Amino acid sequence: MPRHTYKQFFVLGGRFLWFGFATGFASSFGQTFFIGLFGPALRTEFSLSHTSWGFIYLTGTLASALVLPFTGRKIDTVDLRVFTTAVCICMVFASLFTCNVNGPIMLAIAIFLLRQSGQGLMSHTSLTSMARYFESGRGRALAVATIGFAAGEALLPGATVFVIEHLGWRWTYALVGIFVAVVLIPLFFWLLAGHDERHRKHVQAIAKRANDTRGASQSWTRAEVLRDKRFYLLLPGLLAPAIIGTALFFHHLTVADYKGWSYAWVTGNYAVYAAVISTVALLSGPLVDRFRAVRMMYGVIPPLILGILMLAAFDTKWIVPVYLTLLGLNSAFYFTVITSLWAELYGVTYLGSIKSMMTAFGVLGSALGPVAMGWMLDAGLSVESVCLIWATFAFGSWLLTVVALNISAQRSHLPG
Repeated sequence: MPRHTYKQFFVLGGRFLWFGFATGFASSFGQTFFIGLFGPALRTEFSLSHTSWGFIYLTGTLASALVLPFTGRKIDTVDLRVFTTAVCICMVFASLFTCNVNGPIMLAIAIFLLRQSGQGLMSHTSLTSMARYFESGRGRALAVATIGFAAGEALLPGATVFVIEHLGWRWTYALVGIFVAVVLIPLFFWLLAGHDERHRKHVQAIAKRANDTRGASQSWTRAEVLRDKRFYLLLPGLLAPAIIGTALFFHHLTVADYKGWSYAWVTGNYAVYAAVISTVALLSGPLVDRFRAVRMMYGVIPPLILGILMLAAFDTKWIVPVYLTLLGLNSAFYFTVITSLWAELYGVTYLGSIKSMMTAFGVLGSALGPVAMGWMLDAGLSVESVCLIWATFAFGSWLLTVVALNISAQRSHLPG
């Protein structure tokens, strides 16, 4: 496919691009920024400290991370329509279960269900499907999916806080379940119309490459990836945004209390964060297609480091949009670059298996971040000290990433 403009790209991609957008948006209901909005209400109702709430979140999210490599790999073998419907049904059940929890143990199970269906499988569906079926325009397709994630971050926080205040947190998640069942499931079926033909062409392309000696060597299995030393050097840099970003969003309202900012001011600026992600994703998508993800990977982590340092250095409320702008830059590059990176390094044949493994690592990181930050805050560390610790970790991860990207692949006949 030639490098069309986004307008032309949407004409060619049709409904399927909107599928990537919509599944990205739907993943919001299991994402940390959304669950974190319920934190004050949950801590009050169940008498939880920052550490205990973070530990519950860790337990549920860790369980999701352990299961995800097995559930996520099914996207390689199960029809996408069936897989997506199953994920939606899980999300409906998770939402209805959450609105009926009556204690910490049930809350941990609810977190597991929400993280598995939303942050895990729904986001996995969005990114993997875009990367797999838009091979020549992969960066732009992932950019469209990224805007779906950003739309959720822009539109849902303010509305969710309003509904929680007026209907309570239980009814809020009940409405989520109803929305997924009544709106999203029919929408996804409509957006996936004609998928049989799309998948047939994809399988034919895979078979054609398999007949080429060079093409046959492009796709790595998950076991081969786990034997690649570059993978382990890249891992800290790939986890840093998940660990740090999740921790900060999970505790944003706590940071607001510490800094003297209103909740409405902090969550209102999520729209800035989302706008930056959308804009930068649209710009970075064609850049990934042109320059390749392995080159753009160098710029993923630096905005995160700078944003954390800005949060540590200033108390004025006007630092919030600046800080969220920098985090938005990091997130936009992360979504568009990372998934493309796996396809470039390891091929697309086993992309679902590899991507589900990496999503599991990301989920694990997002589990560790909130409880680690909660423990540091309960231990008496200031927000500034916590930010400096995060910045140091992010910088070290970036250095390892630089090393990894300058190591040649050990597998023979791998292009590039």
